[in-house]
Amino acid sequence: MVNILIGILGFFLVLGLAYLISNDKKNINYKAIAIMVGLQIIITLFMFQTTIGLKLVEWVSNGVTTVLNFGYEGIDFVLGGLVQEGQTVFFMNVLMLIIFTSALLSILTYIRVLPLAIKYIGGFLAKITGLSTVVTFNSINSIFFGQSEALLAIKSHLAKMSDNKLFIISTSAMGSVSASIMGSYMTMVPPQYVLIAMILNSLSGLIIATMIAPIKNNEKEEIDVKDVTGSKSLFEAISNGALDGGKVALIVAAMLVAYIALMALLNAMFDGIFGMDLTTILGYIFAPVAWLMGIPSNEIITAGSIMGTKLATNEFVAMLQFQPLIGDLSEKTVAIISTFLISFANFSSIGIISGSIQAINGEKAAVVAKSGLKILLAATMASILTAIMVGLFS
Repeated sequence: MVNILIGILGFFLVLGLAYLISNDKKNINYKAIAIMVGLQIIITLFMFQTTIGLKLVEWVSNGVTTVLNFGYEGIDFVLGGLVQEGQTVFFMNVLMLIIFTSALLSILTYIRVLPLAIKYIGGFLAKITGLSTVVTFNSINSIFFGQSEALLAIKSHLAKMSDNKLFIISTSAMGSVSASIMGSYMTMVPPQYVLIAMILNSLSGLIIATMIAPIKNNEKEEIDVKDVTGSKSLFEAISNGALDGGKVALIVAAMLVAYIALMALLNAMFDGIFGMDLTTILGYIFAPVAWLMGIPSNEIITAGSIMGTKLATNEFVAMLQFQPLIGDLSEKTVAIISTFLISFANFSSIGIISGSIQAINGEKAAVVAKSGLKILLAATMASILTAIMVGLFS
């Protein structure tokens, strides 16, 4: 009960901080924020506290696992025999799955299943909240596509965007993940928390960003789903998806080699100089935040360490640190941390987002780069908000 009350306090403190750093407090759309918080409560309660919701989560998780097993067929054909039975290699067992899931995502995009669903769900959200159609479309689109792809889907709107609207779409992109990586996450943390985080993050990003950078919805906006994909045929879509997935797998692998090695180096240096490694120091720095998220006091140092690692490096590095600890931590801590990790909110994402916009509009890229740290703060606050919500009802 105490942890629940602390989680509620943390929820309002996050909203309070968003209000304090808002650049236009008079024009905050409180109605939209209240509606989105209400939606988050309904979704979380449904998924974790109802028989139907629990069955649905189990069904979806099992369905994704079944589909991923087909991906292993392709991996075994290409790389079978390289690893002895009973052993696991992260690149083969986790990262190579991205190629298969990326191809599936590309197919669903080409046949317009995903773009139309995103358009109408985003349109419904815009209608009930009064927010910009482009902003809500981008928020829902960010559930399925990575930072770069989500921004490319609204490229025709970038040129006339206000700085505040640009801030909101950048926060939504950074505070989300790509569905092509979802399968890999599910092999590392409990699948149900991956699913709920992907849904809630789209709302949390809008809640925090529209408080910090309010906008007035005073223009008619049309979304063209053709902007979501450039593939001219189904087979081109499959090829493009597989190649994009391969690039992502290699990029993640390269980043993991660099970041994990650098963390090991820094841990050794800090331990030699201060008698305490960097991971432990990060744990103490982020422990107050972990406590406000509702994590039990005896686990806040461990949780803070994982949170700090994620912010400093990326979610994969943090998940590798977190995975061996899951069995020793309380269910509430596992729920909160698992959910917190499902986002792109880290320092390297600032460059990824500004670089993606640079390819479309150099002037807008300069605006994003200037606000990079504030966007990262907003995206991290969105992850905290989502994690608190899950902690309250899990």
